[in-house]
Order: sequence, then structure tokens, then C-alpha cells
Amino acid sequence: MLWNYLKMAWKVLQRRKFFTFISLFGISFTLMILLVVYAMFDHTVGPHAPEKRVDRLLFTSSLYYWSPQIENGGHPSYSFLEHYIRPLRTPEKVSISTGHGTAVAYVGNTKLELDQKYTDGEFWQVLDFDFLEGRPYNPQEVSAAAHVAVINESTARNYFGTARGVLGRTIVTDEVRYRVVGVVRDVPASRGFTYAEVWMPITTSTQDIHNAEYMGSCMAILLARRAADVPAMQQEFARAVRQVPPPTAVYKWCTEVRLYAGSLLATTVRERLGEDGPDDGVPWFGQVSAGLLLLFMLLPALNLVNVNVSRIRDRSSEIGVRKAFGATSGALVRQFLVENLFLTVLGGALGLGLAAAALHLINTSGLVAYTQFGLNGRVFLGAVVIILLFGLLSGVYPAYKMSKLQAVQALKGESNPA
Repeated sequence: MLWNYLKMAWKVLQRRKFFTFISLFGISFTLMILLVVYAMFDHTVGPHAPEKRVDRLLFTSSLYYWSPQIENGGHPSYSFLEHYIRPLRTPEKVSISTGHGTAVAYVGNTKLELDQKYTDGEFWQVLDFDFLEGRPYNPQEVSAAAHVAVINESTARNYFGTARGVLGRTIVTDEVRYRVVGVVRDVPASRGFTYAEVWMPITTSTQDIHNAEYMGSCMAILLARRAADVPAMQQEFARAVRQVPPPTAVYKWCTEVRLYAGSLLATTVRERLGEDGPDDGVPWFGQVSAGLLLLFMLLPALNLVNVNVSRIRDRSSEIGVRKAFGATSGALVRQFLVENLFLTVLGGALGLGLAAAALHLINTSGLVAYTQFGLNGRVFLGAVVIILLFGLLSGVYPAYKMSKLQAVQALKGESNPA
């Protein structure tokens, strides 16, 4: 029966080529936009290198001096994180690093502006970088303030003219010499907590890491022993922050120090929305995203409903004959739904191809440095769900309406049930 429905659907598509083109264009264009957005979302907060173990990671980067009337926000300092967060017992590892800065290097008379990041030795143990050659610097080299560096492959190519064979060579940034000990694959700039072009020991930075001020320019990444330990790690983190005395010697109005640890998604949303309370903004983000998704799909779905009604109206005589020979309303609904899903799947396949082409254009444009958006298994699964949802949204009403026609009405060419 299903095979017969599919053969009939193929013949119907060939019968009205203009309607078929309009339907396929609407479906494929809608799906292309949704897939491009989802691929970007997945690439930003999904489990990709170097945050492959994202289900075991917590991130923290914004600290607030807070009172009911006033707040002052910034990043935590190295000494604050070292004193209050590093000693936590639940995490397997805690890494502290700076935010992004820019260093200048010269190749002959050519100036290179490199995004740099200072980190501790645990940074390389918490994350999963793809090393092309060499190794990360270790905690002993960080303690000794050794002038060693890990660079990405593009920096190796731009500075040394090759991405291989640069171990032991010297790179000079901001007139300071560093010995290259490792080369890693490029990290997308969209991975804000780990991205850089040059990574160096935090003890070689110019900032005073022993400054007792709470605020500075650092962030921390916590690695749980297993994913199930993340809630306990988050609770211990919250307890530790609640015990931090407010810095009332300088900020007399401050009644509370606020710092939260969340998943990559939660911390990214919190940063973008500027949330300073216990609510990280993810529920609001999810509701808005779902609403926009539904709205974006609803408009082309309504258009497809009209196209489907017109298409089915032309087949009223066929419906009348089938009804006269005993076809039930349920059988007709199933037939029209299968036909619409068949059309939607064809449009979805076109949409996947268009999305792959659009992502390729975005990647080659260099819009986001070192970013290679792609269609992986999660994105493909999302596409399947969207295709099925779209097919049901646009097919149920026309199928139900036409299945309710009486045989006599259908044979007369009427399209509205009595």
C-alpha cells in the first residue's frame, strides 16, 4: 500500500509542475535557513574540539559586585579564582586562563596581529586540542615562567612559512621571545573560552596575578570526573562563592559577590544577555528560539497548505471515485499525508544540499576566523525532525478537509464538505 502511495505521489508531482516547483522551493529554502542557523549553533556550543567533553565541563567568566541598588561587573582575577575556585574538591581539574588579547609579531616588514591567551598548565588537561606536532607546556613550566608557547597551524604557516617542523624555533611577540613547543589545529573563533592563535604560560603575562583584587581579566573551566558529577560540582561552586566576603573596604554598597558556573551553552547565553542572577537565561532563550522556529516554519507551511488544497481540489473527481468504491476517510488522510511527506522529503533533500552550499560560502568568506561550519549527525537528525514536522504541519489540514467530502460532492468538483 505504501509503495502504491509513493508511486501515486510521484505521478501527482509530475502532473502540476508549477505547483511542485513552488512547494519544493518553499520547503528547501525554509529548511536551508533553519539548518544553517542550527549548524552555527551546534558549532558554537556543541561537543567539538577542544571542548569535546562538553558534558563534563563548567565555565565561569563574569563576576559581579552586587547590591539591590547597584552592581558592578567584570571578569574575576587570577588570585580570586586561585583562592576560591581552584581548591574545590568535586572537579577533577580546574583551569584558569585570561581572556583574549592581541600581540604583535613581525615577519620581515609584515606585521602580524595575533590573538593570544595566557593559561595555566591544567588548561591542556581539561581540554582536547588536536596537536599536529609537539606537546603542551606543563604546570612545572608554568610555575617556572618558562617562555614557551603553543601556536595554531595558521600562525606557524604565516610566521615560519610552514605548519610542520617548527618545534624549538623562536616566535617573538610584543618583543618577547618564546620557544615553540607545540602546534595545534586551528580553533574556531566562535569557541570564545578556548580560542587563540598563540597560547603562553599565564606566569609570563604582564598582569600581576598575585593582585588580591577580586576583579581582573580571567576565566575558569572546571572538568568533572564524570557527567553525573556536574550538578554536585555546580553546587560546591555556588557554596564557595557564597562564602566570599564582599569587598566593602572599597565598595561599601556591595552586599554580595556573584559568580556562576554553567555549561558552555548556559555561560554563552549568560554572557550575551548580561544576566547577573541565578537565572542564566537559557529557559528564556529556549522559549524565544522555539517561538521563532515555529513562526518561521508556520508562514511557509500555511503557503504550502494553500498549494496543497489547490492541488487536491483538482483531484476531487478521483476522490469521489475512490469514495464511491468504499475508500474510508482514514485511508484518504493517510494517502494525502504520505504524498505530502514525500514532497517534503524531496524538498528536505534539496534543502540539505542548499544548506551545505551556504555553509561552504560562509566558511570560505572568513566571516568567523578558523570556523568550518558543517552538517554533522546532530544537524542531520535535526533536519529529519524539521522535515517531518513541516510535512505534518502543511499536510494534515488539506488531507482532513478533502477526506470529509461526500462522494457526490467530490464527483461534482466541490471542495468544501457539506
